[in-house]
Amino acid sequence: MFGILKKKPTDRLIEVLGKGKVNTSLVERKLYSYDATPIPIERAVPLAVVFPESHEDVVKLVKVCYEENVPIFPRGAGSGLTGGAVPTKEGLVVSFERMNKFEVNLDNATAEVQPGVITSQFQNYVESLGLFYPPDPSSFKYSTIGGNIAENAGGPRCLKYGVTREYVLGLTAVIKEGQTLKTGNPVIKDVAGYDITKLFVGSEGTLGLITSATLKLIPKPKARATLLALFNRLEDVGKAVTKIFTSGVFPSALEFMDSEAIKAVEDYKPVGLPRAEALLLIEVDGPPKSVLEDIKEIEELLKSMGVEVKVASSKEEEEKLWSARKSLGPALGNLRSGKINEDIVIPRIYLSEAIPEFRKIAKKYNLPMVIFGHIGDGNLHVNLLYDKAKKQEEERAERAVDEVFELTLRYAGSITGEHGVGLTKKKFLRWQFGEVGYELLKGIKLLFDPKNLFNPGKVIEV
Repeated sequence: MFGILKKKPTDRLIEVLGKGKVNTSLVERKLYSYDATPIPIERAVPLAVVFPESHEDVVKLVKVCYEENVPIFPRGAGSGLTGGAVPTKEGLVVSFERMNKFEVNLDNATAEVQPGVITSQFQNYVESLGLFYPPDPSSFKYSTIGGNIAENAGGPRCLKYGVTREYVLGLTAVIKEGQTLKTGNPVIKDVAGYDITKLFVGSEGTLGLITSATLKLIPKPKARATLLALFNRLEDVGKAVTKIFTSGVFPSALEFMDSEAIKAVEDYKPVGLPRAEALLLIEVDGPPKSVLEDIKEIEELLKSMGVEVKVASSKEEEEKLWSARKSLGPALGNLRSGKINEDIVIPRIYLSEAIPEFRKIAKKYNLPMVIFGHIGDGNLHVNLLYDKAKKQEEERAERAVDEVFELTLRYAGSITGEHGVGLTKKKFLRWQFGEVGYELLKGIKLLFDPKNLFNPGKVIEV
């Protein structure tokens, strides 16, 4: 007598979801095994790519995966830089691109948003209503709200307005065995119990799959102005940042570029940036009269320090300056074939001391280094460049990164300000949290996901 053949997990998924939502094509599976991580990492080809269209679809697929012990790798737009969306073993990639609807409650200044909504499309719509959703990662034109929540994304404006977690009031998610978890409410004040919502934000898909989020919106600023400050000495940058913050003016963005970053942008996509040891790109926003007063105060303050200052005279000029900052990623790709971009955070008081120390690390390993970032909140992007064709250079870059993180933690900093941990920073997380903290992280992971099926191998090892 012949035994009954057990159905494959992909066949079961096709049964419960429909063939149109489960793609087993080899080409598609390989395409969805990559994200934007710039360094070589181990990856697996998934069994299938699943495209849920509703919360109910996600419940069904998680139930099947938990019964069949199939790993689940959630994916937004694949714009992450730390391997967060990359499958590490044979399992399913779950792409949320079809869950792309949102609804704004104008009276309550909140929105209910599915994970596949493109960040910029959502921002543009709410701004047309006179509202504002501030988080602005560099990938905002193509990254998704779900991915932003998973990584707790930041951006230049987060200096004044805070990162993604400040705008997530509640979530609906699917956790172990297909259970539905609802956290938070569409209210500003809610202190009932542990804050599970904030725990999910930045969890990088390791606790469950987010199917919708309740987002807080704020009034859109009526005006903004941009100022460019040029420095001949790096040590003066830190002093200028301190003076701005003690002046009573609170910029909406305060961006830093070193001399190598300036040169890279001008070689790639010239916008007329003068050569300097460093520059600050400063934005203020608010009521029109207040903006004029604030930008004038910053201009006079910097001029009193001997800093060369230029205020953008038109919206076109503002956009040109900000396009230079946004172009830095591809600009660095023109310098070397390999790039490691680490988004470390250091208290502002140590920045002028730490930046030269980072450069010493680059010199020690004989590698080019470019530094830029959100200096107002101490979030620097330290970029080590190397030639992918030269294995020794790549190995030197990896050793240099270890020292960058060691130095960061010595300055009471963090290994990541917005890119997340993913695959590439796992070993450094233990350095930052210590053994007691790391064990608690493992316990939290296993409480939500006892089989370790949600994005296994990311953030922590269990």
